[in-house]
Amino acid sequence: MDKILIIGASGGIGSALVDAYAASGAEVDRLSRSGDGFDVTDAGSVADHLTGRGPYDRVVVATGALEIAGAAPEKTIKGLDPAVMAGQFALNAIGPALILSHAHHLLPRDRPAVMAVLSARVGSIGDNRIGGWISYRAAKAAVNQIVHTAAIELARTHGQATVVALHPGTVATAFTDKYVGRHPAVPPQDAATNLMEVMDGLRPEQTGQFFDYSGASVPW
Repeated sequence: MDKILIIGASGGIGSALVDAYAASGAEVDRLSRSGDGFDVTDAGSVADHLTGRGPYDRVVVATGALEIAGAAPEKTIKGLDPAVMAGQFALNAIGPALILSHAHHLLPRDRPAVMAVLSARVGSIGDNRIGGWISYRAAKAAVNQIVHTAAIELARTHGQATVVALHPGTVATAFTDKYVGRHPAVPPQDAATNLMEVMDGLRPEQTGQFFDYSGASVPW
């Protein structure tokens, strides 16, 4: 029986992943701020909740937010607010980095396993053609670098592990409700199925890369 850890389990995608893995017969551990007081921006909270856990066959970091404290994404860099940007980095980059600092015991050394951090295509520098959303874009670009670096380091001790950033697509949740516009959005359950299929198909030689919900590579 696979053992799964979903961090951010109370969110739209996180809860859908919990349900889908449980339905598949896996043993699912879940962590969230609302359910467990798990604060990904606090190193002590991360250590308290993750120390002694594992190893897992899958670890999914499904935390993050587009809006923090009601601050909408900037339309241009002229709207930059340093406090808003710091909040974005704390939740969307530093939080996953703190979690990844525990990957050495969350993942097994003797068998294949996957650790995935949910990122976003807007964090791709190469794919950015319209500007805007400076703080969120930059935080997601930062977490992509964090994932890539952590994967390189972890490969030295966990040769069968695959650590990746995943873009789940536009998912119909409270997270995206005000920003979907004309973009097609999929239900969280479909997003969870897509992400699970991508993770099932990953191989250790793909560690440190960035993929979308179809398994296609996303440019840095």
